[in-house]
Amino acid sequence: MLRIALTKGRLEKEATALLARAGYDTAALADKGRRLILPVGDDIEVMLAKAPDVITYVIHGVCDMGIVGKDTIMEYGGSFYEVMDLGFGRCRFALAVPKGTDFYADYTGHRLASKYPNVTRDYFARKGMDVGIIKIEGSVELAPLLGLADGIIDIVETGNTLKENGLEAIEDVAALSARLIVNTAAMKLKNHDIEAFIENVSREVAL
Repeated sequence: MLRIALTKGRLEKEATALLARAGYDTAALADKGRRLILPVGDDIEVMLAKAPDVITYVIHGVCDMGIVGKDTIMEYGGSFYEVMDLGFGRCRFALAVPKGTDFYADYTGHRLASKYPNVTRDYFARKGMDVGIIKIEGSVELAPLLGLADGIIDIVETGNTLKENGLEAIEDVAALSARLIVNTAAMKLKNHDIEAFIENVSREVAL
């Protein structure tokens, strides 16, 4: 039995569709009710979890594999194999600032708001910039509007929310999409089953 941790929410529907195209029985996922562990055929079960928990469950080996966004992988990291870009949930990390702002007029004293402090810190460290980071859990676009921060690092899809709040994306930080990750021990102990799963899924991703 393979157990896959699947991120609840925006990735769940597309992951379910991918599994169905790959020939797996996803009826239980389509009609899950409040259940969090669901069978996908006879040999696989899927566990639904929040994105950071997907990584935790895979690292600790209670799940053999996980489907999670690259944003979460970049923020939390961990010891696992990232084996495949699944091709859905595409968006990007971007640096956004109030429209018309010259963010790089100087390299000191900047404050950035983000739900992803580690990503933000690493990005500006590569630029040789020491920035203040304010972690925001909700609508990060509010921080520049209220004078709390000079800009934000956040996930951007269409950019409409930024525009509606007087912000503009001035720099892409990283491309994002859903990824398949595998527990390091499971890759050895269940290699045959995991490789078969990867092969089945990869055929659909390539289409």
